[in-house]
Amino acid sequence: MMKLFEPFDIRGLALKNRIVMPPMCMYQAGGDGLATPFHVLHYGTRAQGGAGLVIVESTGVVPAGRISDHDLGLWNDDQADALRGVADAVHRGGAKIAVQLGHAGRKSTCAVPEIFAPSAIAFDEKSRIPAELTVEQIRSVAEAFAAAAKRAADAGFDAVEVHAAHGYLLHEFLSPLTNRREDAYGGTDENRVRLLREVLTAVREAWGGRPLWLRVSAFDYAEGGIDRDRMAAYVNAVRGLVDLVHVSTGGLLPVPVRDYPGYQVPFAEQIKAASGLPVITVGKITTADMAEEILQNGRADLVAFGRELLRNPYWPIYAAQAHGVEGYVPEPYARAFPRHT
Repeated sequence: MMKLFEPFDIRGLALKNRIVMPPMCMYQAGGDGLATPFHVLHYGTRAQGGAGLVIVESTGVVPAGRISDHDLGLWNDDQADALRGVADAVHRGGAKIAVQLGHAGRKSTCAVPEIFAPSAIAFDEKSRIPAELTVEQIRSVAEAFAAAAKRAADAGFDAVEVHAAHGYLLHEFLSPLTNRREDAYGGTDENRVRLLREVLTAVREAWGGRPLWLRVSAFDYAEGGIDRDRMAAYVNAVRGLVDLVHVSTGGLLPVPVRDYPGYQVPFAEQIKAASGLPVITVGKITTADMAEEILQNGRADLVAFGRELLRNPYWPIYAAQAHGVEGYVPEPYARAFPRHT
């Protein structure tokens, strides 16, 4: 069997294969941050289509932490109740489900009185200038992540991903380009990783022994920012708190990125080697053969297919059929697939 279709275990969570649907914002929630029938259908279909792990899009831990007014939230119990239907749909489809918890920081476009960041630096000339978080406000960030994780557990999620990538709040604290503080949360790499450690510690306490992992941007594409070595050091600083790392790049600054098939794989490979943790790799990976090379050469442990699963929710079924892997055709659809069991 192809390694892509082999099971994988994350802290006791058994995935049926190495195919991941990564978190991608859909902008289909209302101002209340509630999941809708769209989300049930969207995520449930990818599970029915054969993905082993579905990660729900970035979900705000506070109102000002959403990227837009049309993103999901998890700061109240009504939101948790709505997300329970999404988790149930994914489980019925035969996949495991995680939720990405995030705070947008200076990149929030929500209609809120203020947006927040480690330092009062706007993302670009068209963006709002964020308020610099006080130490007391910083401490409340960890509490908000922990409360959202507790609600995720109550809603039936199997795992939590803490979003510290793509230029959002936790990434902003990690990068010297956006964190100009001179207090205990800035000035040195040791201080810049402090909030991330506090968030992960609080989430781990609330979430218990379930799988918990981290999404990172391993390169800021700008001099003086995060590079692979710095991110490897950050990951090692919190290694005991997480079970896996989901490795991406960019998003901190409005700068061009030269992307191509597999362009982020070397970053995942280095984080894996430096930390000893399993990793998810992502970035214009579109074929089973490409994923198989990555897995067989030990460059990553799981492979995320973002755009491919948007284009075709049933891509895993077709890939399994093409490579002679049985057991992926749902019985109601069997008449459409001559080769199946």
